[in-house]
Amino acid sequence: MSKVNVGIIGTGNISSAYLNNRAQFPSMEIVACADLDVARAVAKGEEFGIRGCSVEELLADPDIQLIINLTIPQAHAAVCLQALEAGKHVYVEKPFTVTREEAQQVLELAERKGLLVGSAPDTFLGGGIQTCVKLIEDGWIGQPIGATAFMMSGGHESWHPAPEFYYQKGGGPMFDMGPYYLTALVAMLGPISRVTGSARISFPERTITSQPKHGQKVEVEVPTHVAGLIDFAAGAVGTIVTSFDVKGGSVLPHIEVYGSAGTLRVPDPNGFGGPIRLCRAGSNEWVEIPLAFGFTDNSRGIGAADMAKAIQSGRKHRANGNMAYHVLEAMHGFHDASEQGTHYVMKSTCERPALLPLKQGLEPFGLD
Repeated sequence: MSKVNVGIIGTGNISSAYLNNRAQFPSMEIVACADLDVARAVAKGEEFGIRGCSVEELLADPDIQLIINLTIPQAHAAVCLQALEAGKHVYVEKPFTVTREEAQQVLELAERKGLLVGSAPDTFLGGGIQTCVKLIEDGWIGQPIGATAFMMSGGHESWHPAPEFYYQKGGGPMFDMGPYYLTALVAMLGPISRVTGSARISFPERTITSQPKHGQKVEVEVPTHVAGLIDFAAGAVGTIVTSFDVKGGSVLPHIEVYGSAGTLRVPDPNGFGGPIRLCRAGSNEWVEIPLAFGFTDNSRGIGAADMAKAIQSGRKHRANGNMAYHVLEAMHGFHDASEQGTHYVMKSTCERPALLPLKQGLEPFGLD
């Protein structure tokens, strides 16, 4: 079966990760890249041996079937809509869009045109989270009762060369890192029925201490410490805290899932591998569980590759727009609940994505 031809729009740092990993995925061929800054696209193309061009040229190319949208979040919706209008399937980096209304427009246009929409994060397709899903499905912790998730940091201004975005609309710890955690939780525990939360802007102004913008001030527009509660439709109750305001403290687990027969310590959902640790009821011993699935190293791009395979075969793709919208709605729900002092009842739902094939019997880097 021939490969799906792919074009990238947005040639910032993240594009190099997709281009470096492309050899892992036989279902797609990245043939071109584009950017508003055409010179930057040409330079990126020369670096990786593909064509660099303008966005208009890329979208007009009839041989390109799938667009990977790596623009800044504020441009995600506009570029997705532009790609769909051009008759292309589109896969976008996280967050899906900035607003729920934008996301609905993207999904509605895709449905009208019979095109697929996908969205990062795709780390839940790595061997780490996939093995956790399998363990839960097979009853290793019994009936899931609850979960906790923590993403605690001091912010990006001390190391990122251009950290302003992280404190503007579409940024903040929930929209920056929340997609990894919430997508992993949905993959393991299913869709969310309602959320509530409290959020605050702890420091209205941040000072950049990294280069090259050392000393510049950043006005903070979004909550930088968010604590949320999650009611999953299947009955489990989750807690999530995301923060850019933690200056020190103890080491907390990334994610733990609690069941009637044990506890599962889930690896960092920002990565693809392990370790996974399991503590069964009646024991105080944590046992490391071997990973039963492939894609345990940096496999960024697996979500787009799985989508390309879906284009070829007609099956459902796993990192799909419905799940991305569900996660986006939940993230807004935490903020809404904090502002309004109430629970936010989810209006959307989604299916838990199918597991990838087990590592045994897999062709290297195959996707089924």
